[in-house]
Formats: sequence, C-alpha cells, structure tokens
Amino acid sequence: MTFPKYPEYKVSRVEWLGEVPAHWGVVPLRGAAKQEAYSFTDGDWVETPFITDEGVRLIQTGNIGVGKYREQGFRYISEETFSKLNCTEFFPGDVLICRLADPVGRACLAPDLGARMITSVDVCILKTKSEISSNFLVYFLSSDPYLSFMASVSRGGTRERVSRSFLGSVRILMPSVEEQSSIVAFLDHETARIDALVEEQQRLIELLKEKRQAVISHAVTKGLDPDVPMKDSGVEWLGEVPAHWEVGGLTKFIGPVVDYRGRTPKKVDDGIFLVTAKNIRDGRIDYEVSKEYADPESAKSLLERGKPEIGDLLFTMEAPLGQVALIDRTDIALAQRIVKFKGGEGVMMNSYLMYWLMSTSCQARMETLATGSTALGIKASKLGMIECPAPPVAEQEEIVSHIKRESAKHDVLLVEAQANIDLLQERRSALISAAVTGKIDVRGWQPPAGSSATSVTKQTEAV
Repeated sequence: MTFPKYPEYKVSRVEWLGEVPAHWGVVPLRGAAKQEAYSFTDGDWVETPFITDEGVRLIQTGNIGVGKYREQGFRYISEETFSKLNCTEFFPGDVLICRLADPVGRACLAPDLGARMITSVDVCILKTKSEISSNFLVYFLSSDPYLSFMASVSRGGTRERVSRSFLGSVRILMPSVEEQSSIVAFLDHETARIDALVEEQQRLIELLKEKRQAVISHAVTKGLDPDVPMKDSGVEWLGEVPAHWEVGGLTKFIGPVVDYRGRTPKKVDDGIFLVTAKNIRDGRIDYEVSKEYADPESAKSLLERGKPEIGDLLFTMEAPLGQVALIDRTDIALAQRIVKFKGGEGVMMNSYLMYWLMSTSCQARMETLATGSTALGIKASKLGMIECPAPPVAEQEEIVSHIKRESAKHDVLLVEAQANIDLLQERRSALISAAVTGKIDVRGWQPPAGSSATSVTKQTEAV
C-alpha cells in the first residue's frame, strides 16, 4: 500500500519543516494552548527532602518518553507540601513536554494514575485548545524533524535543555480538526501494529538470552557427558557435579586479586580509555556503552597495582555486581568497583572461570553474599566464599569450546532480532514524521479488513 501526497503544497517559512500542505496552518507551540492561566507552564521545583511515600504523585523527567509515558518508580509529595509550594496540578490528557535531554522536547500525554499529579520544573505542561488534538500534538512532538531541530538548538553545561519561552516559540503545524483526527487514527493503528512486532522480537531476544544462559549454566555445573558418574558437591545450592570434578572456594583456583577500588584516576577528555563497571557486560568489554578517559600519569600510578594483560579476568564488585569480561587490549586503565585476577596455571582457565561466574548458580550465590541498600556489592574478603567446580583443564577446554559454539548460534539470532527491531523503529519514526508534516495524505485511509501486525513492513515501505 502506498500513500498519496497532498495536491498542493506551500513554503512553510520554517527551514526544518520545508514545504507543507497548502491549507495547513503554521503556529507557535504556545498558540496551541488554551488562553487561560497555567495552560502553558513549567512544573514545580521539588527538592528531595519533600519526597514522601504517598500523597500527590510527582512525575519526573524520566517518566517522559518519546510519545509515551514511562513508569519508573513512584514518588510523591504531601498535600501540605503541595499547598505550601503552591504547586501546579495537571490532569490526564494534558501534554507533558520535557525541556531536558534526552532527547530535548520529547512529549507524552499525561496518564491517569488515579491520583493528583504534579511534575518537575524541567517538564512543561500544555493544555490544548479545543481545535488542537492532544494526540496529534504529541505525535508531532515525536517526529524526527522536530526532535532533530530541538537537538540542534538546545544548550547546557551538564545536560542540554531549552527554555519554556523558546519552546513556546517553536513552530508547529495545524491541520483542520478533521484531518488531525484522521492522522491520529491512522498513526494509532499503524504504530500499534509496529509495536506488536517489536514486542515479538523483544520476546525472542529474551528467550535467546535465556537459552544461552541455560547452555552456560548446565555446561559449567554438569559437564558435557550425560552419562558421567555424579557426586554430591557438598554445596547445597550447587547440587551434584561430575564425580571427578574438584569443588572449592574461588580463591583456591585463582592467583592474586588486584583490587582497583579506593582510587579514581583523574579524568580527561582525551587520554587512556578508562574501563568502568558500566563497560563490563555479558562476558565482554563494551567500549561503546560508556566512554571515559584517564590522565596517563594518573592511570600509570593506579596501574602499579597490576597492569592489564590480555586474557586476565575483570570482575565487578558492585553497581553492577558480578559482571565479568576478559581483557582484550592493554592500552586501558581500570576504574573503581573492578578487580582483576586470573586462573591458577594448570588449574583453571580464565575463559572457563568467566563462564562459571556468569552461570545462574554462581550469580545467585553472589547475591546471598552481597550487601548494600541501593546497590549490591561484595567485599573482596568474601570471594573465597564463592564456591567453584573445577574440571580437569582438558575438560575445561572442551566446555569452553562448546559454550562458544552454542553462544555463536544464539548471537547470530540476537543480532538479527535486534536489527529487525531497529528497522521497525526507523519505519515507525518515518511513518509518524511523514503523516504529521503532511508528506503523505491519509484523509481517505481506512483500517484494512482483517489486517494483522505481520503486514506492517509492506505498509511502511512506501514512506
């Protein structure tokens, strides 16, 4: 299915909008608000001491997603604080626009949470006029042209933002009420179909991860031979292991532990890559998830405790606890919350040890030894309390090879599923942008009879 264009266009005089349908209006965002008090205003400055466990619900910047409300915990203020601070209450269906990254200018409809609601100072509340559909406005404020423009004009030291006055001056498009309804109905239907496919791919990813975890956990606790004689490990949570395997505390099978906690190297814009706990994920160092750099002299002093060597095992002691990876390059520095060690020579392979630490049994054991209220952590002195099964080295090699082969199969499917999600999300964004900026005319659109989510790809290819 392809979508027609409008018969006539005009120059919008807004560079990032380009040409728009000839009969559409172009107005500042504040022009969409009702002409009454608090119809276009910022939320309230609510400091941490005012936060309570019940009362008036506080919606924060993290709750504002691109076109969607996101639940991220519950925070409240008391009725007394509400009155004392003269807070501005908003209601379900109002438009909430976040002036703070990421991304700047994202918006969603206020949800119905069954409670009175206020929001934080970096969220703008907009109550729309009767001739403006709140749903259409949220779709417009979720479009790529708008979000790209907002990213280009936002400013800030620690986090980018825009002022409410600037936000109010941003130009938006205003079709007729009837066209807004048509566009909203079209996008509600089509984005729901895309979202259903995305959820399907996300479920597949979770299933693949579970299967990969099961392969690892079984191999490092039961071995590869289903007929091998078994024995009681003597560890309640571990159960039976192959009879010829040794079982003992982790420190029995590893060399000295190098602890990088307690010192933070001086951070700079350009220096030695600093591997933090954030970078260590699922058995590898992810150099993209966080990019921090250490001053070379500061890093040199820190690494006197132990320089990184290829194949050494990194272990996160907290925030997050129990993530592992093998070092794959030496031109790095290691941050706090990380320790480094290696398996004992001729006793324990680093790669086998890594998989053991990743196993479901071992992860559960770490949680029983961990302490902390906001973030679980484990003391180095307790590493020896993490029991570890140790097959002969030759068998460790076989187990590692088996896990790598099976993981590779899962990884191919994981990459494919994530690529499908990325493509669907790109098409979703393209569809929204095309509809709300008038690049396609959906006035004559009707939901196809017997339509299903599986046809969404063909539906969106024409955008």
